[in-house]
Amino acid sequence: MPKTILTFLFLFVSAFGWSQIDQEKLEKRKAEIQEEIREKERLLESQNQKQKSVTTIIAQQTEKIKLREKLINTTEKQAKGLKNDMYINQLEINRLNRDLTDLKAEYSKMVVKSYKSRSQQSRAMFLLSSKNFLQAYKRAQYMKQYANYRRAQGAQIQKKQTELARFNSKLDAQKSEKQKLLAEQEEERKTLEKEKQEQEKLVNSIKKDKKKIAAEIKKKQQESRAIDKQIDKLLRAAIAEANKKAAAANLKANPKTTTAAETKKTETSTKIVLTPEAKLVSDNFKANKGKLPWPVEKGTVTLRYGDQPHPLISSLTVHCSGVEITTDNDASARAVFSGTVFSVQKLSPINTAVVIQHGDFFTLYQNLSSVSVGKGDKVSTKQTIGKVRHNNDTGKTVIKFMIAQNTTYQNPASWLYNM
Repeated sequence: MPKTILTFLFLFVSAFGWSQIDQEKLEKRKAEIQEEIREKERLLESQNQKQKSVTTIIAQQTEKIKLREKLINTTEKQAKGLKNDMYINQLEINRLNRDLTDLKAEYSKMVVKSYKSRSQQSRAMFLLSSKNFLQAYKRAQYMKQYANYRRAQGAQIQKKQTELARFNSKLDAQKSEKQKLLAEQEEERKTLEKEKQEQEKLVNSIKKDKKKIAAEIKKKQQESRAIDKQIDKLLRAAIAEANKKAAAANLKANPKTTTAAETKKTETSTKIVLTPEAKLVSDNFKANKGKLPWPVEKGTVTLRYGDQPHPLISSLTVHCSGVEITTDNDASARAVFSGTVFSVQKLSPINTAVVIQHGDFFTLYQNLSSVSVGKGDKVSTKQTIGKVRHNNDTGKTVIKFMIAQNTTYQNPASWLYNM
């Protein structure tokens, strides 16, 4: 087989193999998105039953529309990958057809030539007309090789025909799969359009009550800022306590060389002065950036980190120092990494927070109804630390999760896996 054909086949098989892997990944991701959509629909249905917080319903609907758009994009990628596979298979079918045509033409010529010299007499005369024994022997060998070549050509034609039928069958299956994907995509587009229309109706229905909604949002933002101030105090207290211990340990270990100025500098630093042991903990936490588990077993992000425009009132900006995750009723909060509980704090009569220290990093878990850990406890990754509070007014169970290095808040999406 020519070198170019071998190269083409190698590239074809490699491309087909990788394409299969990509299709499996996309199918898995599509299933995950569909499950997220179902979760959103359950949460939205719960909100519709309560109808006590209009802004919550809109936020849930917006998230569901985003997930539906992601699903459509994933289906488009699948269809595109399948189209590429079909193109490669069509090229192979075209090549097999050309090879088959050439083989049949060549075989036809051999058959005609063989027919013309088919008599045993002509074969015998061909041998007897040899000038010597050596030439006769060579002519006999030629006739034998020619017969073998004919049989090989016939077998090759049969093999090509079988291979061509297999590729045609594969292409037919891919065409059916593509039609199925396109039908799914069209159905999702119709559903998306319907959901957008429903959201538009919902938005229009509450525009009359815009002032009330704005007041509700502002009140929530004020409460959130007040809690953030409490969290800031907790973090500064943690830094001061850690540095005080570090200064005392340093003074005890080096009483003759440690000066009062050094001790004061350590105690008043706005960042944790890490001991060698604490630095190992901090470095280990940092090394797991992007791989940390979620603070609840499952849930949906309903408010992301940072400043963002409100979905209804564009003039209002919603701020979040962490991330809010809506989860199942009676869900448990869990530590995202091993560390030491620095504080268990009641931020309000119904909102308890747990702060876990990891070197100079802190993870904070808010909106807990009960806790199962105490100050100074060592916790491990995914260990349950309490129950997430269920809000009977909104019908939601939401945990607010934050990450900070010293007093600088981090975007949890950069730290938690697949957020």
